[in-house]
Amino acid sequence: MSSRKGLAQRLGVVAGFEDPSVALEQYPTPPGLAAHIVHIADMEGDLADRTVVDLGTGTGMLALAAALRGAGLVVGIEIDAAPLATALENERKVGTHTPIEWVRADVTRAPLATDPADTTVVMNPPFGAQDGNRGADRGFLETAREIAGVSYSVHNAGSEEFLEAYVADVGGEITHAFAAELDVDHQFEFHDAASEPIDAEVYRIEW
Repeated sequence: MSSRKGLAQRLGVVAGFEDPSVALEQYPTPPGLAAHIVHIADMEGDLADRTVVDLGTGTGMLALAAALRGAGLVVGIEIDAAPLATALENERKVGTHTPIEWVRADVTRAPLATDPADTTVVMNPPFGAQDGNRGADRGFLETAREIAGVSYSVHNAGSEEFLEAYVADVGGEITHAFAAELDVDHQFEFHDAASEPIDAEVYRIEW
């Protein structure tokens, strides 16, 4: 089992989006953050001998982190074909032996038949910051609740009130929460600087 630092280093070879979609809010998950999330999941017993599903996997960062850390089976679901092809290339780069299935599908209609008792979701869903995309993360949360017993998700800073209300309404429980930062390289026209730090929050939810 690699250390958190070692895991982040191995994930450093994972390629990001070549042509990110504004509408899909395709921001990469930094290797350090992916390693941190998966490290916590491992310590909580949410990885070993379990199916780990990465909703909106993009180029596979969280899925590959889970595979490298010892998940039983990993499934990465992504609606966009281009980053999914990159995810397959990234799998070859990192050299994990954990079986990974890459599935092109809409996360909100995920074609999965899982046992929630043995399934963990990891995800960095769209924050809903773009016009017409408000509440996009809610659909990801609803899928997580349907297919998994526990989920780890990255949300825009200031999401605590919404998440606490939603999780309480469906009978779940937030057990962990911590602040994070996404240091996103200049990739869209509306980015002024070479990189844009985005304040975020990570939540562990038992469904």
